[in-house]
Amino acid sequence: MYYYRYENAEISCCYKYLMFSYNVIFWLAGVAFISVGLWAWSEKGVLQDLSQVTRLHGFDPVWVVLLVGGVTFILGFAGCVGALRENICLLRFFSGVIGLIFFLELTAAVLVVVFQAQVRDWINEFFLANIRAYRDDIDLQNLIDSLQRMNHCCGAQGSSDWDLNIYFNCSGTHRSREKCGVPFSCCITDPADSVVNTQCGYDVRRMDENKRSDHIYIKGCMAALEDWLPGNLYTVAIVFVVISLLQMVGIYLARTLISDIEKVKFSY
Repeated sequence: MYYYRYENAEISCCYKYLMFSYNVIFWLAGVAFISVGLWAWSEKGVLQDLSQVTRLHGFDPVWVVLLVGGVTFILGFAGCVGALRENICLLRFFSGVIGLIFFLELTAAVLVVVFQAQVRDWINEFFLANIRAYRDDIDLQNLIDSLQRMNHCCGAQGSSDWDLNIYFNCSGTHRSREKCGVPFSCCITDPADSVVNTQCGYDVRRMDENKRSDHIYIKGCMAALEDWLPGNLYTVAIVFVVISLLQMVGIYLARTLISDIEKVKFSY
């Protein structure tokens, strides 16, 4: 008696459920980002009055959270449904968008290296524009305060940049108590202090520059960033490589699953 073995093409369950699991994380991350963004907008009353979005004069960090959340949610949904339903169109959409994002990241990294001076000027202008709008948005305010506190810096080039803000301006006719001062995040604090003194920057720019250095950070945030990058270049490179590898894994799983589905369809 002779036995004949027929090799039929079939879809790998391993790749299918790896793809599904990979995208469940994407989908949940997207839901989390969108939830945080909507919560931040609700706290600022934007959801009750959407016209407030057009009144912002600076950069609203919530836009980044919502954009990342939206893209991640759509990709995760497309990947999950594409894997479970064995839908080639959704899988191609997923791998194509991930590939596009990877290409844009790589292009941005090359442009930053090649056009360092222009990027530095753009970041400087970006920081100054948001100093002007410091009191217009609570999330923007928290972002600038976090940058100044973490990097022990004040302003883009120095504390005098806060003259651009109407509340901290020295020459204006306004009666703001913050006049000729700086935000509390510019202050040199004692690590032993458990309570933040939010008034520590009042009138500090009326002082002589030598005395001023005892109370606030003199270095600008642009100089602090330039000092930070060389020492953390390997960390930045490792983060970029890890993100790139995760993207490549997603593309590989999607393309392998597409290939298996096409083979099964062709066999029938």
